Formats: sequence, C-alpha cells, structure tokens
Amino acid sequence: MKALVQNRYGSADVLHLEDIDEPELGADDVLVRVQAAGIDAGVWHLMAGRPYLLRLFGFGLRAPRLRVRGRDVAGTVAAVGASVTKFRVGDEVFGTSLTGSFAEYTRVPADRLVPKPANVGFVEAAAVPVSACAALHALRDAGKLEAGQRVLVIGAGGGVGTFAVQLATAFGATVTGVCSTGKVDLVRSLGAAEVIDYTREDFADGRNTWDLILDIAGNSTLSRLRRALTPTGTLVIVGGEGGGAVLGGIDRQLRALLLSAVVRQTLRGVVSAEGADDLETLGKLLEAGTIRPAIDRTFSLGEAADGIRYQHAGQARGKVVVTVP
Repeated sequence: MKALVQNRYGSADVLHLEDIDEPELGADDVLVRVQAAGIDAGVWHLMAGRPYLLRLFGFGLRAPRLRVRGRDVAGTVAAVGASVTKFRVGDEVFGTSLTGSFAEYTRVPADRLVPKPANVGFVEAAAVPVSACAALHALRDAGKLEAGQRVLVIGAGGGVGTFAVQLATAFGATVTGVCSTGKVDLVRSLGAAEVIDYTREDFADGRNTWDLILDIAGNSTLSRLRRALTPTGTLVIVGGEGGGAVLGGIDRQLRALLLSAVVRQTLRGVVSAEGADDLETLGKLLEAGTIRPAIDRTFSLGEAADGIRYQHAGQARGKVVVTVP
C-alpha cells in the first residue's frame, strides 16, 4: 500500500510516499481502508520530534518509532480481528489510528472506532476525532463547564477552537472567541456571541473577565491569562503549543498546576485521548447538526506534506484534511 512515511525527524521535507506492507491485525483490531485523514497540531510535533521530551515518551529517540504520520481517520472496514464483533467489512467508520492514517490502509483498535453517521461525509468525519475530543475534554472534564457560564476560547479559528466554540455554545455557555482578522466571520458563524480580533483588541485589557478560558494558541503568559479570569475562574491549557524546544507547552502546563495550588483560580492543562464513548457522543452531535467540522482545505495523499505545512503555519480556518483515493 502507499503511505506517507518518514525515516528521520525534521520538517515536512522528510516525508515521502512509499510502498509499504499493510499493517498486521491483532485480535481486537480493525483494518480500515482510509478515505480521509485529518491533520492536527500533533502531526507536526511527532514529525519534527519536538518538543524533545516527546522522544523520551516512547516515540523514538533518534528517529520516529512509527514511520507513518496521521491519527484521525475515516473510511471503510476492510478486515476485522478475530475478537471483533462490533464491525463488519464494508462498514463506514471514523476514529483514531495506531499505525498512521496518511496511508491507504491503517490499523485501528476497535475501541477507538465508531460508525460514521450516514449524513456526514468522510472528509467531515476525518476532521473530528483528535480535535473535537480535545475540545470536549477541555470543556466538560477539565473545565467543568456549566450552562450560563462565560467562556473565552483563545485560538477559536483553528481545528480545536472551532469545535470548542460550537460545543460550549451547545452546552449553554456564552462564548467569546479570540482569533485573527481572517477568521472572525467563521468564528461568529459557529455560534460565538462575541469575537475578539487579537490584532486589534486585547482580551486581557481588564474590561471583561470569563468563568472559563480555553487557551489553545499557547502564546500568552499565565499572568496575562489570569487577568482575564474571574477570581474563582478556571483556565484550561489545551495541547502543547508554545514553549521551547525541550519541554514545549508542557512547561507552562506544569507551572500552571503548581500555581493553582496557591491561588483561588483553577489552572490546569488537559491531555486528550480518543475513546469510543466520546467519539459516539460526537457522532450523535454531528448527525444532529449540533456541531459541524469547519473544513478549510483538503490535500491528496501525495500533497499531504503541503497540508502539514499549511496547518502548521497557523492560517487554516478550521481543519485541514488529507484525502486518499
């Protein structure tokens, strides 16, 4: 099968198409014929091997342990493991891959896969798992969001942010999104009651405070973020953006956790995982039209390196997706 692979860490220039063997299935695995695969921020981090701390977490010290990039996947079931009873060949599904989804076929544990709603396309479904689960966990689990609260989403025009705006609105919050000029209309169309263009306004100017802040962008100091929180508000740092080459955004998450022990505000990070329960929840919201993926651009498998460059540049309005013919 064809796959986008890398043999060393580096920029998107290290990626190339190669014919490799189809992944072998375990008893609890599903082989998915990939139709589309989303690009999330983690793709760049794993490709580049940065922050360097990632390499100590089992991803490979000198070269990536897994050569194929990509986690989000939507496609059709091509084969199932001996213990899998939930899926049959031909089922349309979406979830997260263990062996890399920028390929014609990928292996997915059955508990990381759910049926794709019939009224949702493969491209839209592939945009959901990593980014929407991160938004869901940040709001529901880490943020303990309650209806009626005021929520600030920093980085509202990106992959996670566009889902966070919609989910927070669906949960009954009043949402303010922070984004660049070119994404203001998109964020407003997704349900934000107010949108702050960070090139023209400062969310931390003291005029407003919020009960819950989701910082997805990763470029604000903790003191600046705390100024925009209510006295007993909650800050959730989403993902590992920002920071240096060694620790990345993990450093700021650790400092937030330590500071939270001595202030009235709650400051924490969130590390998301994509399980079947959350994917089923998101699938129902997709099917009902409560949330919709904001798709900026699609790239073919052969163009996937360009898609990663585009996503990492930070100008994408929502999600970028790789299509696999």
